[in-house]
Amino acid sequence: MKPRVYVETSILSYLTALPSRDVIQAARQQVTIGWWARRDEFELFLSDPVLTEARRGDPAAAARRLGAAAGIAVLSGAEEAETLAAALIKQAAMPAKAIVDAAHVAIATVHGLDFLLTWNFTHIANATMRPRIESCVETVGFDRPSSAHQTSCRHRRRNDSRCHRR
Repeated sequence: MKPRVYVETSILSYLTALPSRDVIQAARQQVTIGWWARRDEFELFLSDPVLTEARRGDPAAAARRLGAAAGIAVLSGAEEAETLAAALIKQAAMPAKAIVDAAHVAIATVHGLDFLLTWNFTHIANATMRPRIESCVETVGFDRPSSAHQTSCRHRRRNDSRCHRR
């Protein structure tokens, strides 16, 4: 079975952005483009919050992001995901301004995906916040989520998934 990956908005943004002159941004763009070329090795998912974020900003850029998202399965923001996202904020695992990022974590977690793929180091793939996020997720009754940024996404055996309801 293919690893199941939640594609967060930053992936679509880096994938479809005009080439950057900033060396870090350009490197992330190239890594994302390379990963995207092998996306068939994974089962991809996104959510309504991803699509909402992808629609924002410059209309041409939004159209490119939405074009990249076309054909990817859209996960529901089930009641459990809303509860978990609210808990992530209430328990200060993530700041109140990061409610959409909390929704990404919650949706990927409650749907039992193998990875949440992101370039968002501010709130999602943040090593300082990760222990608080994991603790909150476990308190609510889920196993710890596995977030990955582009440079760390690796295949995992299906039975190694850590995103299943207890």
